[in-house]
Amino acid sequence: MGQDQTKQQIEKGLQLYQSNQTEKALHVWLKVLEKSTDAAGRFRVLGCLITAHSEMGRYKDMLKFAVVQIDTARELEDPDYLTESYLNLARSNEKLCEFQKTISYCKTCLNMQGTTVSLQLNGQVSLSMGNAYLGLSIFQKALECFEKALRYAHNNDDKMLECRVCCSLGNFYTHLKESMKIALQHGDRPLQAQCLLCFADIHRSRADIQIAFPRYDSSMSIMTEIGNRLGQIQVLLGVAKCWVIQKELDKALESIEKAYELAEGLGNKLGLLKVHCLCEGIYRTKGQQRELRNHVVKFHECVEEMELYCGMCGESIGDKNHQLQALPCSHVFHIKCLQTNGTRGCPNCRRSSVKPGFV
Repeated sequence: MGQDQTKQQIEKGLQLYQSNQTEKALHVWLKVLEKSTDAAGRFRVLGCLITAHSEMGRYKDMLKFAVVQIDTARELEDPDYLTESYLNLARSNEKLCEFQKTISYCKTCLNMQGTTVSLQLNGQVSLSMGNAYLGLSIFQKALECFEKALRYAHNNDDKMLECRVCCSLGNFYTHLKESMKIALQHGDRPLQAQCLLCFADIHRSRADIQIAFPRYDSSMSIMTEIGNRLGQIQVLLGVAKCWVIQKELDKALESIEKAYELAEGLGNKLGLLKVHCLCEGIYRTKGQQRELRNHVVKFHECVEEMELYCGMCGESIGDKNHQLQALPCSHVFHIKCLQTNGTRGCPNCRRSSVKPGFV
């Protein structure tokens, strides 16, 4: 079966599927998979089979076809195909509650940045990763992923993705309520504070500011009581973001100043980095150039101190989803930079880079 016939049969299967003749559609697609000599056509029909089996709840079959699709993508040697197939593999594992595998495959997708398809799929990758973190009850990371997915949905006017993210946030909220209930039953104050912070962040991400504020206040009260200063920094930065949304920039700066004092006292460079990043945005909006330059300089000083940059090309790590490699000496580089370096030693300290780890 050649390229044209493969395309015709795929379309025939889609028409059957859309008219609710699911089994007939599957039969047509499986015949295409068996007889087609067109690798790109086989890749597309595997995508149809993956989607159909996902919607039917046949997740083991979904995974089976996702594995075949990976092999087909490798045969095609196209990074766009490979990104899409890894996303399908992540989704399949998510449905089967293999959450660690889901996160691993999602990270692989994000490391394939720069291709057209990978940029389009980032929202879906973030959603799948958020669902996996939710399954593992790692609420803060789940919320961060959902927020990213929601931003992608809004920026690309993707209503379907927005709907799916909102459904996941509903599940997230339910999980949090259960966790809060358990925390209250057992008198677990740290967990109560963390749940309240997550509740507040959810409401902030949905622009429910008046609901977010009292949650932040309650979380702050417990964080202060138990002496969790890192938690207090998170709360204060969340409050500042609420004030930014309400365009109360001076009030935002008041919260940021408190967060800065705590972060400075703890030597918490990540907290300081977030402080300077927020201040940069605020002073840019206010048009105060001197303060803006001051925080830009301090932001880059934090990046320098934390070594959040590639030691070869000098680009910041984290601005783009490039694949990284950590050497035994703990220095981190872009893999592409190390590959062009042509040496086994670390470019920074010249220590041996035998058995490097991936991050």
